[in-house]
Amino acid sequence: MNRRRTTSAALVAVAALALAGCGGDAEPTVAPSVTTEPSTTTTPEPEPEPTETTEPAETPTQAVTAYYLVDTRAGVRLARETREAQGSDPLVAAVEAMISGADDPDYSTAWDPGTQVLGVTAEAGTITVDLSEEARTANIGSEGAALMVQQLVWTVTDTADDDGAGVVLTIAGEPAGELWGAVVWDGPVVREEAIDVRVLVQIDDPAEGATASSPVTVSGEAAVFEANLPWAVLDADGAEVQTGFTMTAEGQTFAPYSFEVELEPGTWTIVITEDDPSDGEGGVPMTDSRTITVE
Repeated sequence: MNRRRTTSAALVAVAALALAGCGGDAEPTVAPSVTTEPSTTTTPEPEPEPTETTEPAETPTQAVTAYYLVDTRAGVRLARETREAQGSDPLVAAVEAMISGADDPDYSTAWDPGTQVLGVTAEAGTITVDLSEEARTANIGSEGAALMVQQLVWTVTDTADDDGAGVVLTIAGEPAGELWGAVVWDGPVVREEAIDVRVLVQIDDPAEGATASSPVTVSGEAAVFEANLPWAVLDADGAEVQTGFTMTAEGQTFAPYSFEVELEPGTWTIVITEDDPSDGEGGVPMTDSRTITVE
């Protein structure tokens, strides 16, 4: 037999056996399928930034001096009061204080309380005050109307620290002209002499309603005979409990004064008055007073 053919037959037989081993009923092995859910990354919401709370800006206050009307033996006169008023512009704040009225119950104002201050400007020796239309309303006679003019003039010139300035009044931006059926204001108006328009005795400190400690210092200005200024202290019932005298720096003209008084804790009224060498013939002496609390 040919040896090459025998080898081929053997190879064929081996191949057949291999095929037979792979056949039959055996099922193929299938790898299980794995389903992978898509991964979801959750990003945390950023923390809200803290909100800054802005406190409302407080309206500034400042001490201003305004003038008011007071009845005296010589007719209506001007008395002044220094008080805390709101506003960043001292001229505007002073005029508003003049219109709204004084803390001292003895002082009054005839300006319509609904009057608004639209603006106050000062330049080259002239102060212009612009008020709303309500400024045209006032129930006052000719003497009082003239003092209303001086009331505004003294208030703004004192605040501006310019005694000689002329004051112009405009109403809603227009010249004031005729006012209150009694006066005409059509140009700059200057101060009249203090001796002719101001109350002759004036307490500047302490303020009405102030709280103080003893001894209480009382100061102000007065134009009195021979520089002699009597004073008194009244209790809460109006009874006189102390009296005394002080001197102004100069007689018969406005000059400063100051004195101290010892007081127990409680409510007291301090009164200053004109010296009256005429024993009443010249009328009821002018006075000024302050009611205070002593701690």
